Amino acid sequence: MVVFVSGASSGFGKEISKKFIKEGHKIIALARRRDLLIGLQNELGEACQIIISDVNDIFSIQNQLKKLPQDFKSVDILINNAGLALGLESAEKADINDWEKMIQTNINGLIKLTHFFLPQMVSNKKGHIINIGSIAGTYPYPGGNIYGATKAFVKQFSLNLRADLYDKNIRVSNIEPGLTGGSEFSLIRFKGDNNKANKVYENTKPLQPKDIAEAVWWVASLPEHININRIEMMPTTQAPAALNVAKN
Repeated sequence: MVVFVSGASSGFGKEISKKFIKEGHKIIALARRRDLLIGLQNELGEACQIIISDVNDIFSIQNQLKKLPQDFKSVDILINNAGLALGLESAEKADINDWEKMIQTNINGLIKLTHFFLPQMVSNKKGHIINIGSIAGTYPYPGGNIYGATKAFVKQFSLNLRADLYDKNIRVSNIEPGLTGGSEFSLIRFKGDNNKANKVYENTKPLQPKDIAEAVWWVASLPEHININRIEMMPTTQAPAALNVAKN
């Protein structure tokens, strides 16, 4: 199989790419950071081809796809992994530019890639779209405002895709992780503040990118007649939050 992974240069995307290569498949790895992508390709070998582009630049992605070897031309699995959270401020204090950036990446980038690859999958009468959502799309928390809203979009979009594609042999799955360490997620959220990022995981045992990669691999490796709609996963040290009530 040929697997297209967005946000592949680090974290979830990197581990997902490594897992599929280990299982004998080909990877097209998309990300913006050239050095990290080249390092990934050097690590994984010829079975990994890279596309250096922003996830929203479909014109650039299309042009680079045309230059790949022939056996990478038809994508069997699209893994929409690129995404980010920015800030944890209350809505009235949040930076509108952060909100727009999250919408641009978490929603617009995901739907553009999906729309680009879907006609090919329909024509081939097979395919699998695996979206990386979040428990934030189900459970609200203070400061989650737009990030949680984007992941709620991903959850509902995934289900609506299934409603359209049920008779086309195309599977759609949404993987929804909870607290996950070992990636740049919190460092990006707090804009490079290592102290804030590290405190998120203090005295916890969070999920790791390899755990997410295993879940993605599992849903992809099941027989074609099985569609896993969604997987909600948390570390054992995390549970859905209580309904907080402010008391004066």
